[in-house]
Amino acid sequence: MLAMLKSFGESLRSAFRKIANAPFIDRDLIKEVTRDIQRALISGDVNVKLVLEVSKQIEKRSLEEKPLPGMSNREHVLKILHEELARILGTGRELAVKKQTIMMVGLYGQGKTTTCGKLAKYFQKKGMKVALIAADVHRPAAYNQLKQIAEGINVPVYGGGKKAEKVVDEGLKKFSKYDIIIIDTAGRHALEDDLIKEMKKLAKISRPAEKILVVDASVGQQAGTQAKAFNDAIGITGVILTKMDGTAKGGGALSAVAETGAPILCIGTGERMDDLEKFDATRFLSRLLGMGDLQTLIEKAEEAAKGKEKSIEKTAQKMLSGKFTLLDMYEQMELLTKMGPFQKIADLLPFGGRLKDEDCLLYTSDAAHEG
Repeated sequence: MLAMLKSFGESLRSAFRKIANAPFIDRDLIKEVTRDIQRALISGDVNVKLVLEVSKQIEKRSLEEKPLPGMSNREHVLKILHEELARILGTGRELAVKKQTIMMVGLYGQGKTTTCGKLAKYFQKKGMKVALIAADVHRPAAYNQLKQIAEGINVPVYGGGKKAEKVVDEGLKKFSKYDIIIIDTAGRHALEDDLIKEMKKLAKISRPAEKILVVDASVGQQAGTQAKAFNDAIGITGVILTKMDGTAKGGGALSAVAETGAPILCIGTGERMDDLEKFDATRFLSRLLGMGDLQTLIEKAEEAAKGKEKSIEKTAQKMLSGKFTLLDMYEQMELLTKMGPFQKIADLLPFGGRLKDEDCLLYTSDAAHEG
């Protein structure tokens, strides 16, 4: 992650360390830690009113609630901190892996078209037959952009027409035998009347199971305003936050969307087509606090190793018999690189976030040289 998000996470980690390292827990320490968390959340662009509400809850619960049997005061307070911070980030919802049409909406510059490709890849990896419809007929080169993305992930795309309703109608007929149909719609600089009318028409034609709003996390608290406006207009079923890898406003965007009641489905964590993760507040917070996310790491490893189980078993047998060669090592390095950049893998390990960027660059350059 970039320096700004690391700074936000480090501020929260510092507050947690004060509790973890304290010889004893008293009222003064709890008040001090609460103030530290307030500052960290405000620096992360979380709404001030929400920050005050959460910090009051942390202080009240820490001072009034009794620890569970077998739990120390220190563990009790850390548990409360984790629960309250996870609460303001909201609850996620998993996208159903079933035959359905998905309509993507959002303003200009939010990463909607790229997210269409990422979502197509996400379902493709689940074994679904996916197709894309380019219904943005207003932005120059919108169809070409989606077509280029589609070709990169080997997914068919329909578009190129001048009327969005006609493109969607024809595209749905063309891809009627596909499991997942994702419709990329037009954006605007603001939620204007003509955009609302077009979205309503497309929703009526396609009858999508999901109407997903795509929002750039760098807009911070404005993410909540966008989510509410689009929800009032067409009734969105979920939100995908993009560019969560490089902004200190990520916490603000997450908490702002959570306030609207709209479930966060996924977060975009990079530019690669694989950089889309289902959102889980507890996992996200654990990574932010440097506690890692071993479940996501396991999922990534299983995904990278899919179809290679026999090869991995054979390699393990070679290692045990002492016949492990440089070629075998190269094959295992290739599997590792499929899991993504080393820094992102490190962030999933407990305290892995402490690795410096230059350490990761050194690792990857050494691996490439050896390969």
